[in-house]
Amino acid sequence: MPDATGGVGQFVMGNEPSFHIPYIYNYLGVPWKTQKRIRMLLDTFFLDNIFGIPGDEDGGGMSAFVVLSMMGFFPVTPGIPVYNIGSPVFNEIKINLPNGKVFRIIAKGNTGENIYIQQAFINGKTLNKPWFTHDDIINGSILELEMRKTPNKLWGNSSADSPPSSLNYAPGIRTDIR
Repeated sequence: MPDATGGVGQFVMGNEPSFHIPYIYNYLGVPWKTQKRIRMLLDTFFLDNIFGIPGDEDGGGMSAFVVLSMMGFFPVTPGIPVYNIGSPVFNEIKINLPNGKVFRIIAKGNTGENIYIQQAFINGKTLNKPWFTHDDIINGSILELEMRKTPNKLWGNSSADSPPSSLNYAPGIRTDIR
């Protein structure tokens, strides 16, 4: 039985400032661990049962984490228009945009066991990185994910595949400061 407060070791699912932590693996070259952890968290703490949601709602923060993560992505770094890819629970989602375009995510082979991304495509082009941009959404892109039971430990494992952060996103920001 899960901890009703959302405790998983030192991580607490019920603490909104922790939402980025399961996605940190994308920055470390092991996105398959993000996929594994996201599914575990969603399957453990966000079921239709007596637990409801761990912790409190905090103005929609918890629901936003759940809805976006169930769709397969999450905005980890505030102010940077980039979304980290996790492991969607839906086979297909469509977001109808105000500009008349549609952003789609298709998770082929997606099941409760097939939680790992084998390869990804955006608008038919290979996507080797575990993230996409806000422009991909507003331009009405199609993100296709091929899902399997075992992780593809090579997908997104290069340092060049890591999502942008505040250290390397904006022109003019110094990256030599440590």
